[in-house]
Amino acid sequence: MTSFAKRFLSCVLSLAMIFGLASCKANTNSGNNTAVVGITQEPSSFDPHTVVAAGDKELIFNIYEGLYKFDSEGKLNPCLAESVEISDDASVYTFTIRKGVTFHNGDTLDAGDVVYSLKRAAGLLDGQDGTALVAKFDCIKSVEATDDGKVVVTLDSGNSEMLSYFTTGIIPEGYTDCETSPCGTGPFKFESYTVAQSVVLVKNEDYWQDGMPYLDSVTFKICADMDSGLLELQNGTIDIFPYLDTNHADQLDPAQFSIESNGSNMVQIFALNNAVEPLDNPDVRRAINYAISRDDIIDITMSGAGAALTTAMSPAMGSYYDTSLDGTFDQDVDLAKELLANAGYPDGFDLTVTVPSNYLIHVNTAVELASELAAIGINLEIEQVEWATWLEDVYTGRNYETTVIALTSDYAPYDVLERYSSDSNGNFINYSNPEVDRILAEIPTISDEAQKTELYHEVLGIITDDAASCYIQDPTTLTAVSTRLTGYNVYPMYVQDMSTVKLAD
Repeated sequence: MTSFAKRFLSCVLSLAMIFGLASCKANTNSGNNTAVVGITQEPSSFDPHTVVAAGDKELIFNIYEGLYKFDSEGKLNPCLAESVEISDDASVYTFTIRKGVTFHNGDTLDAGDVVYSLKRAAGLLDGQDGTALVAKFDCIKSVEATDDGKVVVTLDSGNSEMLSYFTTGIIPEGYTDCETSPCGTGPFKFESYTVAQSVVLVKNEDYWQDGMPYLDSVTFKICADMDSGLLELQNGTIDIFPYLDTNHADQLDPAQFSIESNGSNMVQIFALNNAVEPLDNPDVRRAINYAISRDDIIDITMSGAGAALTTAMSPAMGSYYDTSLDGTFDQDVDLAKELLANAGYPDGFDLTVTVPSNYLIHVNTAVELASELAAIGINLEIEQVEWATWLEDVYTGRNYETTVIALTSDYAPYDVLERYSSDSNGNFINYSNPEVDRILAEIPTISDEAQKTELYHEVLGIITDDAASCYIQDPTTLTAVSTRLTGYNVYPMYVQDMSTVKLAD
């Protein structure tokens, strides 16, 4: 957003407040057993097996459920599976399927639905070419139902890190309309999607968890950006808005909104495409890392509400995070200049950062990066693109030089780091290191947690030494919630769980 646009919006906000337009005392949803959630991303997929964008996953979390499911504390719990038995070598997972569960179309969940869903996700159905729709399922060799209704998943080799991936949504056997009419077992049913406006979900009256959900409907209303979301909150046209920064949160009336927060387990990254010159030179990448002040970026983009990062994992991952790496790239402009000169770029160079325009935090980060990199002669040109374009050109096509984005993952260390494997579909920065590949291949074969933690630290150290990209912060998730609602939980991952939300007494 340009400085003129920001000043204009600020004037609009001020005038609205003066004339009482932006400070409704009564929420327009008051008295209705509904809630409106503001989102800034146009949905790109409702298919649980092909979805990529975190913003899509947080929405369909309410529609689909997997055999296992994360809760708001980051714990992995049984869901459509009552339990699992894992073979000693972790190559066979046997699930006991929960009874008494129905899909949104009225079908009763059974082992056949699970077999169909997992085979589809793994690319093993007749007519599929064997390419897994869910990349983490490319290790699945077979999926079979037993006579007593259990489901046996056999892997190509042992993988002790696999359970967290069985959060993948289960759909009815033979179902093919996930994109236009998503059908799961979740607490809410898909009602409608209006492009550029909203996604409407309605209560699943036959939900298997008694008494839930509490709301009759939930609308995910598409807002242009955080500024427009603030106006909607103040006007009372939305009830919940996640991923606010402190400046926007401070403008809300505490009598009308509570501000809920949690560590996000997100990694905001200044992604450097390792396959393009001069970013294929590790010294250039190191120079960029030393040139910037993470603390300044966090102050500007989040008013300080973020944890500075040096490497590819958030401290929210606990012992798997390696605290010894903290401060590796503390700002040192002179060292950055020296590294650039040694790499053959004493006068710097031109560089483009392609940023999704709907994420204000990433746009503002790019602006600050441009200012800081100018000190070492790097002229960073900012190119703002629509979200769909970013997904196609940057994430999928890898046709870019640099970008700013927040990487999300399941609350599992392997899911955080697997993207750095050379052949990973999620490796959009084109990073490659044979030693990282070797360790990542070894980790799933190990059951001892202490040994696995040591290997995770080793991977993080190598990625940091290579300056694979520039890691900036784990932004604290700040969510505005109308005081007419209660029960909202901020997850340490990208989730909007509306099943526990209800009207306040």
